[in-house]
Amino acid sequence: MEWGDQSEEEPREPNQADGMGTLWSQEISPEERLPMEGSRPWAVARRVLTALLLLGLLLCSSVLLFYIFRNCGPSPCETSVCLDLRDHYLASGNTSVAPCTDFFSFACGRAKGTNNSFQELAKRNKNLLRRILEAQNSWHPGSGEEKAFQFYNSCMDTRAIEAAGAGPLRQVIEELGGWRISGNWTSLNFNRTLRLLMSQYGHFPFFRAYLGPHPAFPHTPVIQIDQPEFDVPLKQDQEQKIYAQIYREYLTYLSQLGTLLGGDPNKVQQHASLSISITSQLFQFLRPLEQRRAQGKLFQMVTIDQLKEMAPAIDWLSCLQATFTPMSLSPSQLLMVHDLEYLKNMSQLVEDLLLKDRDFLQSHMILGLVGTLSPALDSQFQEARRKLSQKLRELTEQPPMPARPQWMKCVEETGTFFQPTLAALFVREAFGPSTRSAAMELFTAIRDTLITRLRNLPWMNKETQNLAQDKVAQLRVEMGASEWTLKPEVAQEEYSDIQLGPSFLQSLLSCVRSLRARIIQSFLRPFPLHRWQVSPWEVNAYYSISDHVVVFPAGLLQPPFFHPGYPRAVNFGAAGSIMAHELLHIFYQLLLPGGCLGCDTHALQEALLCLERHYAAFPLPSGTSFNDSLTFLENAADAGGLAIALQAYNKRLLWHHGETVLPSLDFTPQQIFFRSYAQVGGRHLPPQLALCQMNALFLKLMELPSSDTPPPNTPDPLPQTSSLSSFLIPPYSLESPPR
Repeated sequence: MEWGDQSEEEPREPNQADGMGTLWSQEISPEERLPMEGSRPWAVARRVLTALLLLGLLLCSSVLLFYIFRNCGPSPCETSVCLDLRDHYLASGNTSVAPCTDFFSFACGRAKGTNNSFQELAKRNKNLLRRILEAQNSWHPGSGEEKAFQFYNSCMDTRAIEAAGAGPLRQVIEELGGWRISGNWTSLNFNRTLRLLMSQYGHFPFFRAYLGPHPAFPHTPVIQIDQPEFDVPLKQDQEQKIYAQIYREYLTYLSQLGTLLGGDPNKVQQHASLSISITSQLFQFLRPLEQRRAQGKLFQMVTIDQLKEMAPAIDWLSCLQATFTPMSLSPSQLLMVHDLEYLKNMSQLVEDLLLKDRDFLQSHMILGLVGTLSPALDSQFQEARRKLSQKLRELTEQPPMPARPQWMKCVEETGTFFQPTLAALFVREAFGPSTRSAAMELFTAIRDTLITRLRNLPWMNKETQNLAQDKVAQLRVEMGASEWTLKPEVAQEEYSDIQLGPSFLQSLLSCVRSLRARIIQSFLRPFPLHRWQVSPWEVNAYYSISDHVVVFPAGLLQPPFFHPGYPRAVNFGAAGSIMAHELLHIFYQLLLPGGCLGCDTHALQEALLCLERHYAAFPLPSGTSFNDSLTFLENAADAGGLAIALQAYNKRLLWHHGETVLPSLDFTPQQIFFRSYAQVGGRHLPPQLALCQMNALFLKLMELPSSDTPPPNTPDPLPQTSSLSSFLIPPYSLESPPR
């Protein structure tokens, strides 16, 4: 080994090399030579140790990476809310259907023919209100809470309602002057009776009068005179056979009401028959909305004096002043009239009846009021109403309406009359600070994604893109409940003008008058905030054009659409897509012809045609279409909302770890996203149309904004399933109804 080492040294001079080599050899001790002798084994050992060290590092790194990736991947959510959602998916889905062939049936197949997810959620919210109202609490005497609970208990006391029978209603009829059906009739002034019906009972037999937005100043209310709402499901082009059957059923119903009120059956039938004849004549005077739009006469602004000249049978100033107290009206007060020709013809008919059939005209007005108030009476009146509804739905080929329990009717009435009080109680139970914070975080992610997509729209120029982004950035969002309803002083409102008892009907009528007065007073006071058009427990979101605010009530942001403890895929797929859909309503005008001057018209039309062709490829029931003017823009919003929500969710996955999945379903996060979206997809359409729409959406994601134009729907022939207050309280609204 030493030789070998020496042989590698450079050559030296002969004498010096030998001498120095001998000297160097002699100076090295045996101990110093040992390492040199073992240098090769040590080198091997070093190589082995290095290899072992590298192998250990590699093994540790692999274990560490495995641990990191395992924890970054989705883990099952085992909380109670996730387990409940999993059970809900298993109960509503149909796994025998291939999801790529018919996704809607796969996701919601077992739910066909029953209430959709929105209806089920609305029912659960009402159940929560029921638990709140039936809880044993001690409230401050005279407070809003105490009166709300007393009203609910009065509504639920069916034994007292049965014992009262028709007595409370007979008292109302006497206050109106009676009618010839019962033999006790005082020929009062027609306009006095009409004034009492409108102001004290919220009944409008010949026209509707309500506060609505001024056409030029959206925040300024104006009294609007509109077409009446008829209790009979008449149509302009109705077959004579169907009309005759409806006539017979409604005649039977009105005759039964008169008989229950103690009238002579023969006299009752005579008056009921003429009442239907009056309704039919009034219906013939109506001009459809399409006709008025084509004539450019959707509305006309006239003064009370001018309307008095054109429709003199009605004492407009007296009736409107009584209805809209404490507003101060004068003959020069401007009114917004929706169908002036109808009012002229209606006035002529009333004048003719006053000359020859005054008593029949009185009976017609009272029969209409009796039909409206019948849900607040005993079971005989309610059963007559139910049978009529069932018969009319059969004649108009609509499915039977399921019976509603008494508690649900009472919850709806209590919520209408005591909304501020119940709003605070509901939000406290169902929409706490953590839920609100999570919902706002979701909305922020959706909004930011929409702004990103606006930057890349190929059919929008740079200036329009910037304006669109600014419009989204300036949007206000309100969640849960209106700010003013959550203030303690509002929740403690005393409702001092409400007098409860002695009968439920009298309690209800007192609440009707109180609510109307509060609504009118609220419009007369400065109101800097947005007036909500839905109650906090409802499930309808909407966008307000005039206030540039989007509203998501607490009742919508509930399971199965949203929960802070859900996997993010669930929240983005359901609540997130709803939020995106509502945001796209900001740009509804852009898709209308000539609505976007800064857009590439050709590129925009190509995008619209692409979506239209996609929907047209799906077979639909005869007489229906996805591409008519009333549904196409909503389809674009549905597709766009889905695309935005999915992009926002994927971005969330990229920058945030810790995603979870539902246990035992074997769904990836993306699959859970679409499964969640299926709960809200097709919510505006009948099941067969929703199926086609859902399948269309899952085969193609579009990026088009849309309008808030509602889809067509079939009117309920007898809207008895609405709360009674919906008939008695006119729509004092400065917004279009939310969807």
